[in-house]
Amino acid sequence: MNEPKSMDECVYFTRRNDKDGKVVVWVFREKCTKCNEGLMGKPIDPKTGKYKIRSDYYECPKCKNTMNEEEYEETLTACIRYECSCGYKGEIEVPFKRKKVMRLDEEEGKKKAVEALVFECEKCKKKFYITKKMK
Repeated sequence: MNEPKSMDECVYFTRRNDKDGKVVVWVFREKCTKCNEGLMGKPIDPKTGKYKIRSDYYECPKCKNTMNEEEYEETLTACIRYECSCGYKGEIEVPFKRKKVMRLDEEEGKKKAVEALVFECEKCKKKFYITKKMK
């Protein structure tokens, strides 16, 4: 499994450490389905030259083909390198689909439904939840 050389190659990248273990997740950008040349990404603001990160669609820089955010993200594959608390080190590829899971909100002390990328340790079958970072 090859790691990205630059963040420009990725749609998503995170590195997490906690009591359950260490996890690194990245999702490579896919080629355009129309022209098969450009890598799909968030549209670029012509004034600032930066990505519009809050945009709800992805765009090909070559042919300007657009895809809905949910439709595009369903086609992606997440590459995961992890080290479980049981001592097992592994690599796995899973579809980049977030599922609703119940997690404890530490500030309020209540359970909340959050979206998370879910996968299991190949040795001990412990579940890992990579939640969206909330602000």
